This record gives sequence, structure tokens and C-alpha cells, in this order.
Amino acid sequence: MKDTLGVLLAGGAGERLFPLTKERAKPAVPFAGQYRIIDITLSNCINSDLRKVYIMTQYKALSLNRHIREGWGSVVASELGEFIEILPPMQRVNRNWYQGTADAVYQNIYSIGSEQPKYVIILSGDHIYKMNYRLMMDQHCRSGAACTIATLPVNPDEVAGFGVVEVSHQGEVTGFQEKPKTTTVRSPFNADKVDASMGIYIFNTDVLLPELMADADDPESKHDFGHNILPRLLGRYKVSAFNFVDENRKDQALYWRDVGTLDAYYDANLDIASVSPTFNLYDKEWPMRTRPTQYPPAKFVFGEQGRTGTAINSVVSPGCVISGSAVRQSVLSQDVRVNSYSDVDASVIFTHVTIGRHCRIRRAIIDRDVKIEDGTVIGYNIEEDRKRYHVTPSGITVVTRNGSPYENPVSDEFMQTM
Repeated sequence: MKDTLGVLLAGGAGERLFPLTKERAKPAVPFAGQYRIIDITLSNCINSDLRKVYIMTQYKALSLNRHIREGWGSVVASELGEFIEILPPMQRVNRNWYQGTADAVYQNIYSIGSEQPKYVIILSGDHIYKMNYRLMMDQHCRSGAACTIATLPVNPDEVAGFGVVEVSHQGEVTGFQEKPKTTTVRSPFNADKVDASMGIYIFNTDVLLPELMADADDPESKHDFGHNILPRLLGRYKVSAFNFVDENRKDQALYWRDVGTLDAYYDANLDIASVSPTFNLYDKEWPMRTRPTQYPPAKFVFGEQGRTGTAINSVVSPGCVISGSAVRQSVLSQDVRVNSYSDVDASVIFTHVTIGRHCRIRRAIIDRDVKIEDGTVIGYNIEEDRKRYHVTPSGITVVTRNGSPYENPVSDEFMQTM
């Protein structure tokens, strides 16, 4: 891994997560209370001993840049040549924004070349999974491949969202289709499944850089790894597939989630709050890291009839005060205050949210800094919610600062209970 450079693509606009991405990059969206989505991939890097990582940002990257700078810079040892470094678009090779995943890497070709890595591993900053990239690197080196693609078995009716990898019984890639509507390809290891690309690739650097330069000169190219780079390698170089090995819970089905839609994002968070979550944050052998923040412990106050501070099957982060209210099956980020006689059910609450008295909230995502006024009801009348908020097709209500009941913070009894 010392000869390997990680390139983490974190520049997507994240339109399908709107309005959560209205003011932040998709990888900077909070996840599981105190994390950001990008923390999952970066934790995989550190746990895999991948300690030279470029993060390529683009859209609305201020909060993402700050999170990386304050949370990840001290994890690696710069005196040993290690780094986790942000690369914004610098337009060194052309005057355009990133035109695709391959173009994003091409535009930073000088930074990659300056490190002189033997291998480059391409990663995405918006997926939830646990993976030891070192196992994939071991196979890549043993196979003698120029490129290795990480694959995941999916159902045939899901292929429209994936790159379909045609794999021989020896594990060599013989075909690649980027997000086809349907496919007749089946996995040689499971006839009921299709091998799908996880968007994780290992390249020999002496193969990758010339391919990127040739792609940049092609006016017909979409400048995308799935559409262009990978198909062009086939028949010219050996390309291998690596079957995903889940470091999460080896006794269960493989866990990999693209939280690119509001419904998928909501479901992944609610899984964290379940009694036995599939994605285990409490695994000491594969720890998840994030930016450290200074908040006091969570606090639950009042025990009167009808006014008891409780949280059941929920994630409650530091700095939260549950004051005479009930929280169930929910994820609360730091510094959330739920005031008396309120009820929060099956919801994801971001940082610095204040929920007033006598509120009823269910199946909602509430963005940071929102102040919910007393008596507000969210999630019980979808048609009324649509008049004020963004509501997904499945009925998840998304409340943001520009589309929410907004007033000064509700004081309640917070001061007297501290």
C-alpha cells in the first residue's frame, strides 16, 4: 500500500439528494449522527493502510473542505510522506469544470504524477460499506492485471443503476456495460445474480495515465471511467474482477449502499438506529472515524407523567438535550434540543436543530439550524407537508431552513436544566 495513491472522487453535485445538497456537497451530508458520508470511505482507507489520498472536490465544497482539514489532517503522518489532501479544480490542463469521473482524474494528472505511485486506486466518496482495499490490492498484484474492478452481486432488475461486469470463471473481465436498462449477463459464480461495479478500481499507473490522456483527446468521449476508460481497456490489457469482501458482518449479506437518493439515505440512517443494525458502527476491529467536536454528553431530563425525556432505539449524539419529550427510532446529530411534550418518531435530525413544545414529527429529515416552532406537526398529513416542505415519493418530509417554520430558538426549560 505504500506504493499506492488513493484518488477519492467527491465532486458530484448530488442532485438526487436535493435539498440536502442545496448548500453542501453530497459527501459532506451528515450520516449516522456524528459522521459525514465521506468519513466511511476515508475510514476504509485508514483501516486498509492506504495513507496517501487525494480528495477531488468541486461543487459547494466549503463545509467538506473544512471537515477534511479539521478532522482528517492529523490522522496521517506527514513526516512519513502520508497525506489526505484536497484537490479542488485547478484548470491546469483545460479551462473547464470536471466533465466526468475520468476527466476529474485527468485534470489532476500532474499531482498524481508528482507522487510517482506504482498503483492508483479510484474511490467514490458517497457510498456506505466496509472494505479492506489491501485484499483487493493483493489480488491485483497476484493476477498481473493492469486494472482490477471491485464487483458486487446484484439482482438482474437492478442493473440500470450499475456498471455490469462480464466475468469469466477465472475472474477475468471480458465485457463491461455502463448502466444498461437490461442485461442477459449473469455471474459465473451465481447464476441468479449479476456482477456489478462498485466504482472502485485499481490501475497500474503506467497504464492509467496514458489512457487518461488519450481519453482527454477524444471529442466523442464522455470522459467517464464506466462509459469510456474501462471498455477501452478490454482486449488490450488484462482486467480482473475482485469479489467484494465485506468487513462489516461476515455472517450476513454483503452491505453496500449508494445513498444517492433521499429515500436510500433515510433508510440507511434508520438502519443505524435499529436494535441490530446491519452496518455496525460499534465494530472495534474496523472503526469509523470523523472530525472530533467538543460537545457535552447527551442529556435526558424530566420524569413526570406525560413529560419524560426518553429515547428508544435511537442514536443520540453529544450535545443533545431530550427535555420532557419522546424520541423513537431516530438519529439525532450533535446539539439537538427536543423540548417538552414533543414526539419525534422515525426521523433524521441534523445538527443545531431546536424542536419546540407540543410538536409531532415522524418520517422526516430535518436539516441543520432549523428551529421548529411550538405545536408544529410534520409527517402526519402529506398533502399539507407538500405545501411547505419537500416530500419524497415514498412520503419522507425534508425540512430545510428555507422551507420550514422558522423563528428564534425555543428556550423551553433548557437553561434551568443545564
